[in-house]
Amino acid sequence: MAEALENEITINVLFFGAARDAIGQSEIEFKLPVGSTLGAAFKRLVETFPDLNRFGRSLLFAINQEYATPDRTLAAGDELAIFPPVSGGASETDTDNEGVSFFELTTSEIDVGAVARRVVLPECGATVTLDGYAREWTRGRRTLYLVYEAYEPMAQRELERLGKQALDRFEIAHIGIVHRTGKLEIGETSVVIAVSAPHRRAAFQACEWAIKELKRTVPIWKKEIYENGEEWVEGSN
Repeated sequence: MAEALENEITINVLFFGAARDAIGQSEIEFKLPVGSTLGAAFKRLVETFPDLNRFGRSLLFAINQEYATPDRTLAAGDELAIFPPVSGGASETDTDNEGVSFFELTTSEIDVGAVARRVVLPECGATVTLDGYAREWTRGRRTLYLVYEAYEPMAQRELERLGKQALDRFEIAHIGIVHRTGKLEIGETSVVIAVSAPHRRAAFQACEWAIKELKRTVPIWKKEIYENGEEWVEGSN
């Protein structure tokens, strides 16, 4: 028995969004042979939870809050997160631009104007603000409300990474992103992106790039609750 234990490791596995719904659990401990890769671990998880098969190859993986590929080797105590493609208390993060840029998650209602004013400086000639909010109709179906769920530690890090890339890629001064989680009523704001820049063209470009990148990489998922059902939204809706 002792020898068998020496040849095993235990990892913590987190499931989010539709993957969590498929297996009916959000977190488990899972034993694996020493030296197991992420791919091998997932194969064993599918054997344990066959309902994961329905996702095909669309599931994404993160180890210790960083995206990972199937060839990554797992170590004892690792946190493996499994989730479908992302949909699309606050903490401020200092950047190279004097800490005016900020990247936050919140469960409270978002004041769009207040977010926009936080990036306005005298040296900037333009501020562009994107206000994403819960819409009532999607593909002919009436939505009653939305629920946003985040893998919060990783989502915070990805928002900060996204912001740093925007500052590097575009001639902008500051960028602020605030994303809400939890239940949203129709018309309530889910995300605000505010960008200030000396010239408006760069601000528009950075804002458009940021929302696309957020929906592609930040682990936040949206569930739409309809009059006759519900579903997790994947991709860029």
